[in-house]
Amino acid sequence: MSKIVPQYINGEFVAGQSPQQLAVINPANQATLATLPLSSEADIQRAVAGAAEAFKHWRKVAVPERARLMLRYQQLLKDHHDELARILAEDNGKTFEDAKGDVWRGIEVVEQACNTPSLLMGETVENVARDVDTYSITQPLGVCVGITPFNFPAMIPLWMFPLAIACGNTFVLKPSEQVPLTALRLVELFEEAGCPPGVLQLVHGGKEQVDALLDHPATRAISFVGSVPAGEHIYRRGCHQLKRVQCMAGAKNHMVIMPDADKNTVINNLLGAAVGAAGQRCMAISVAVFVGDSIHWLDELCAKLAEIQPGHWDDPAAGFGPLISQTAKQRVTDLIAAGVAEGANLKLDGRDCSVAGYPDGNWLGPTVFSDVSSDMRIYREEIFGPVLCAVHVANLDEALALVNANPYGNGTSIFTASGAAARRYQSEVEVGQVGINIPIPVPLPFFSFTGWKKSFMGDLHAYGKQAIRFYTETKTITARWPEDSASSAQPNMTIALK
Repeated sequence: MSKIVPQYINGEFVAGQSPQQLAVINPANQATLATLPLSSEADIQRAVAGAAEAFKHWRKVAVPERARLMLRYQQLLKDHHDELARILAEDNGKTFEDAKGDVWRGIEVVEQACNTPSLLMGETVENVARDVDTYSITQPLGVCVGITPFNFPAMIPLWMFPLAIACGNTFVLKPSEQVPLTALRLVELFEEAGCPPGVLQLVHGGKEQVDALLDHPATRAISFVGSVPAGEHIYRRGCHQLKRVQCMAGAKNHMVIMPDADKNTVINNLLGAAVGAAGQRCMAISVAVFVGDSIHWLDELCAKLAEIQPGHWDDPAAGFGPLISQTAKQRVTDLIAAGVAEGANLKLDGRDCSVAGYPDGNWLGPTVFSDVSSDMRIYREEIFGPVLCAVHVANLDEALALVNANPYGNGTSIFTASGAAARRYQSEVEVGQVGINIPIPVPLPFFSFTGWKKSFMGDLHAYGKQAIRFYTETKTITARWPEDSASSAQPNMTIALK
């Protein structure tokens, strides 16, 4: 009998009461890792009601004491780092090194939550009028909900509940039903750290359970990471009920390659950015925009990508793991076929891919298209697989026009030796996170995650009043300037533009 994955409601690990059960499948071999009973309507009601009741007491707990809970938790996460990575690797299929990175980026957010006392400070101005002083204080919202995807089973839940709870809220976590084992272990360790009953709840399910969480009158804020259609549904339904909602959704991230860039640097950075984690991340580079003569580097890039092969999580030679499910693999292979049918040049075909010892895994090798136009499905849709589209443009003007016309605005990069080109690109591109000679410009936890356009919907700070709310969009620039750059910026400089 396979392991039963429980919920965590009001301090107790109990099985979901819905008659529907799902199998948790290892994507490398289709073996059943566990059985997941879904949460019933009564389970959801009990979880949210329990979180609402716990909030009455938790909000009054001293801020330093809440910070100490996070300090204990981050130490437990570090102590169990490799164990969590192994669970995650089996749950999701990532290589062990990639899984360790997933866990560590989550730990970095918990470390930021330990800094809660300084984040919660208000503002004071004396004598705003004669003998009148004004001050602001920050207060928690109440019950917050997190709906998380399969592709980062540790990092994204840890984006959410530690910050919310440290600020005095209570939290209901609904992880992806495809990867519940990592979330379960995160919750077990949080209980071990001293989390009081009711402060963190864990439920399982799909759209039905999400809608119940959105509709509950005690839910005050919702955070979601996932696909655009799901994000749009959650944003509309939550906002219709006047709740705070933030949805981080899909992407089509471009890397612009100027002809003055260093060829080897470009190729080495693009390899991991395009196919790392099997391309299943919203910050993957899925479009390489070759400017001018840099197009001549494409054949060498394809040759290097052909050397990277997927494999099982414990194979140190594996470049990345399998796709999450057979359905996901079929969707990607259908998009590859659509690219061929629409006239793109399939320079590297990863569909005929196998891994010794794991014939049933959801394997797909690196795939590259050239001669891609913006009206093709492979360009318009987020593929979410190890597939790179190569586009050739004449100059930086055309590159900017291409990127800015795209409906997504999560991340982008430019590789160049020109400080002037970098400065212009970061200023004019309509994308929230910009890398300069950095392939994936994901900010550290003390910066906002700043997707634009269809990549992000809602409030940048959904967990309470602990941070300034930006009424204009924020753009985060992460730059590694070449030594001979004409710019005066320093290496690895981060610039926030408002």
